[in-house]
Amino acid sequence: MNKKIILKVTGMTCASCALNNEKALTKTAGIINANVNFASKKALIEYDADILREDQVKKIIIDNGYNIEESATASEGSTFGKSKVEPSAHEHGGDEIQKNWHDFLWAAILTFPLLLEMFNKFFKLRSGIMFLEIDLVMYAHVVLATIVVFYFGARFHKMAWKQAKHLSANMDTLVSMGTLVAYFFSLWLVIEKLLFNIEKEGYFEAATIIITLILLGKFFEAKSIGQAGEAMRKLMELGAKKARVIVNGQEREMDIAEIKIGDVILVKPSEKIPLDGEVVEGQSDVDESMLTGESMPVEKKIGSKVYGATINEDGVLQIRVTQTGEGTVLAQIIKTVEEAQGSKAPIQKLADKISGIFVPVIIGIAILTFLGWYFATQDIATAIVNAVAVLVIACPCALGLATPTAIMVGTGKGSKNGILFKSGESFERAKEISMVVFDKTGTLTKGMPEVTRIVLNPAYDFTEEKIIKIAGSVAKNSEHPLSRAVTEYAKKKNIATVDFIDFKEIRGKGVTAVCSTHQSVVMMGNRKLLEDNNLDTTWAQSVLDDEGLGIGTRLFVVHSGKDVIGSLIVADEARYESKSVIARLQKMNLKVAMISGDNQRTAQAMGAELGIEKVLAEVLPSEKAAEIKKLQTQGEKIVFVGDGINDAPSLVQADLGIAMGSATDIAKEAGQIILMQNNLEKVVEAIALSKMTFRTIQQNLFWAFFYNVIAIPLAVSGVLSPAIAAAAMSFSSVSVVMNSLRIYRK
Repeated sequence: MNKKIILKVTGMTCASCALNNEKALTKTAGIINANVNFASKKALIEYDADILREDQVKKIIIDNGYNIEESATASEGSTFGKSKVEPSAHEHGGDEIQKNWHDFLWAAILTFPLLLEMFNKFFKLRSGIMFLEIDLVMYAHVVLATIVVFYFGARFHKMAWKQAKHLSANMDTLVSMGTLVAYFFSLWLVIEKLLFNIEKEGYFEAATIIITLILLGKFFEAKSIGQAGEAMRKLMELGAKKARVIVNGQEREMDIAEIKIGDVILVKPSEKIPLDGEVVEGQSDVDESMLTGESMPVEKKIGSKVYGATINEDGVLQIRVTQTGEGTVLAQIIKTVEEAQGSKAPIQKLADKISGIFVPVIIGIAILTFLGWYFATQDIATAIVNAVAVLVIACPCALGLATPTAIMVGTGKGSKNGILFKSGESFERAKEISMVVFDKTGTLTKGMPEVTRIVLNPAYDFTEEKIIKIAGSVAKNSEHPLSRAVTEYAKKKNIATVDFIDFKEIRGKGVTAVCSTHQSVVMMGNRKLLEDNNLDTTWAQSVLDDEGLGIGTRLFVVHSGKDVIGSLIVADEARYESKSVIARLQKMNLKVAMISGDNQRTAQAMGAELGIEKVLAEVLPSEKAAEIKKLQTQGEKIVFVGDGINDAPSLVQADLGIAMGSATDIAKEAGQIILMQNNLEKVVEAIALSKMTFRTIQQNLFWAFFYNVIAIPLAVSGVLSPAIAAAAMSFSSVSVVMNSLRIYRK
């Protein structure tokens, strides 16, 4: 049995750490897939529960030198399963920011005297402070540098040692090596002075400045990443903690974790609805913007579905709970967003490959730099300083943050606006799309078709009432939107239907049954149904060709298995936003197509009304995916937008599948993007956000590569001092995160 968990991993300091954990996980038998995200500090792991236990999966990461934060939310067996959603995993982000700030502040205070002395030496203001022939400044330098390097820099040395024990290396290795080399070289010079009275300039200030500036960079990095995960944190805080449960007619306040499916809860005006359920008493408007992004409140009455974390505005509601724990819409959204943030875009593969060998290569370059400068100048101090600069200027962090931070912000912005991205791959899939294909019924239209006209075949003596009776009787066992429209029309006209036997639904064609009284076959469907049963289609074709009958699907009613006695015209009104959305997509230089099972004339009429030039008509549900594939073979990159069960193959076949808010679970599973509301404007937003996020990923990767390509040669050539190198390295990571945060402001 496959199981997914999301673990909060602590101790990761750069992209190399994430890759080390991924490698350790994926080489373990029983681990099916593992994505470790450096930015969010989370590991999304799929494993075979018949081979491994969850604690064994955690042990792999712990044995690799990292720790697991037990309060992290997992997709199974976590806080979802305990009927609550806690923000605890995100609260620790604030602790990390505070710790980084305090460490930087104290390190800066202790580093300042060394920095001041460096300036004094540079401007030759004084040579030192003597007391009883003891150079107090020299000893002060040793003490201050020791505290900064070994106390405030302890985190880097500890992690470097852990990595060394596992024969691997990361950014901490570079920082630790650089600062320790500078420190111990300077310490040797102090000993040399005391023992042999040889006066040489030390580099304690370089070691302390490196630690201080990197701590400052860590503070800004943590703060920026915290902002990138703000939307996720707010999502996790949406859930209510308590609810009023009606027990034996009395109100009783209970924790959410104690509430069971079937309990009835009371929600007063301005209160948060605690869990998903169905209204059993009362009427109110409910603000669902936190889940759907739609600002207008939704009217709720008896029988209406309501969702946890939404706000009851003005009425008193009694709600029967239908979902708790991980079954609620909010929990599913959080799970989807977490999994998306834990996934990787394919473009990350190159960065991962480079990050995997980055640190060993930099160590090699630093050694060569030392040897080159030493043999060229015979000055060990210059050789060491330049080698240290190489070690601290190289930045695998920027590479590691480039993709995940953009995905974190993109998915967070999407969830805030009712757009759920199921994986980081969704953003990359949107980069080259050329055509958006809409399913017609329920997507471009409201999905609530109505019978607008009855057409009688003059060759037979049947009244409208008789035709409606037959059509309603054969349609009532079908859940197809067109069948439901016919059934509702019969009810509206107060025409009683009868029970037929041997009911059959022929997908994409219609329905058939047998009248038990006359033992005759009755049918209702399209022209293809008539052809399949070798019926005369002459009159049916004349109805299809008659534009005067208006827009709508023609359903033909067959009596006695052979007589086409009449036709019902069923029209589905287009959504109010369909036309403007299509125009906006066309302005984005995207082609727009519509796919429908309607006959050519009806489909073309709808296409003309909405401004769609390419209309694929008379397409059976089983043929939709093939039509998408045909367009792809013609060079089109397809976004498919649909909502029905029969749309699932097309959503999978398309380069990018978008499932509407009303979509069936199967369609939502097949799509890469899920819209939380039935508003086509969200399709435009989803495509625009996908493209923007992917552009940001590209920019981040470019600047991360560019920084390292330029910075490392400058350090090798001796142009940059270790202090400047440390500052540049720290702020390269911050710049990548800040660029990702621009998505929020667009």
